[in-house]
Amino acid sequence: MSSQPQVATPDTEDSGPLPRPLGGRHAWITGGGHGIGAAIAAELGRLGANLTISGRNEKALAASARQIAAETGVACRWQALDIADEAALAPALGEGREAQGPVTILVNNAGIAPSMPIGKLDLATWNAALSVNVTAPMLLAQAALPDMLDAGFGRIVNVASTAGLRGYPFVSAYVASKHALVGLTRALALELAKGPVTVNAVCPGYTETAMAEQAMRNIVQSGKTAEQARAILARGNPQGRLVDPAEVAQAVGWLCLPGSTAITGQSIAVAGGEVM
Repeated sequence: MSSQPQVATPDTEDSGPLPRPLGGRHAWITGGGHGIGAAIAAELGRLGANLTISGRNEKALAASARQIAAETGVACRWQALDIADEAALAPALGEGREAQGPVTILVNNAGIAPSMPIGKLDLATWNAALSVNVTAPMLLAQAALPDMLDAGFGRIVNVASTAGLRGYPFVSAYVASKHALVGLTRALALELAKGPVTVNAVCPGYTETAMAEQAMRNIVQSGKTAEQARAILARGNPQGRLVDPAEVAQAVGWLCLPGSTAITGQSIAVAGGEVM
């Protein structure tokens, strides 16, 4: 799925406080219409990058882009795109390149988390998780790498999960795909280590997002109250809470800075100490 992309621009000429270390960069964030993706886009915008946010919900993308442009003073382009459509990915980045210049920051944030016992996991669901959570990030990295190498600067950040560092029951496809994404991160980081591109992953624990809300609804269906469901998710975090999307976004922003060149191949847990 792809539609004609549009761009939200700031209402004023004020570019915000300086310095803006990512000024002139073009950052592409998948799943940028809400949750962690929208928070990452806003953070990179505050750091000066012009933005493309993609996702399946064009209405949410447009609203997010307009808000980010107004708050950060950068151009925020949005494009409806289903990253499970493998043939659409390279052309989509090509359109972005023509509109806003080379993509030198890629944040693979979009993901799906099917939940069911292993006995009920069908092959179509398994393949969908791998397609969205692993294959699309690989293809997008392939499409963006020529821009990064030509520019002499590149940042690839994969939003994995603590499920990429440990196991959880009833989400075997999600856990397997996020472990694979962490493995892809490490392999690409070593392959590209001699050049100007770094590749890292951030691994959030349960975060205040629609995905966590769905997990809480599933727990409620088992007979728990909403408060008990939230407590069940929060108890895995030693801080006793869910992570704020802005905390994940700030970690991503740091990894994208010019001064973070020596940080590559890392999988950084943003989870209050859940994984050490």
